[in-house]
Amino acid sequence: MRYPVVVHHEEGTAYGVTVPDIPGCFSAGDTFDEALDKTREAIAGHLSVLADMGEIAPAATRVDAHMDNPDYAGGVWAVVEVDVSAYMGKCEKVTVTLPSLLVKKIEDEVRAGRAKNRSSYLADSVARAMAQDGRFNA
Repeated sequence: MRYPVVVHHEEGTAYGVTVPDIPGCFSAGDTFDEALDKTREAIAGHLSVLADMGEIAPAATRVDAHMDNPDYAGGVWAVVEVDVSAYMGKCEKVTVTLPSLLVKKIEDEVRAGRAKNRSSYLADSVARAMAQDGRFNA
């Protein structure tokens, strides 16, 4: 999943990172790249704790969903990709039947790099839809 993050930096300080889609998830680093690397670790830690509590990884939203929030004013936006499958329980194989046009659209999304494969695209889409409807604790 591609989580938007906002990076703040003032001369002489570390780069501070906030992950808006994961409440309480923050990180920092001495360089921009180090801050993003440490943010991946922070996200993984949060998702692990959530999984231990029986909660699913929060769905990632688009950057523009947060851009008007005054808490993030003056920050630089980036996206951190995290494989959330390790935090969602054991995988189960299921068979689904979908209209061919829908399958083609899903494959287009995968080819465009918005998911690793069809299964992850479907899983991310379902998690996002359920989180938006409030059916997942996040």
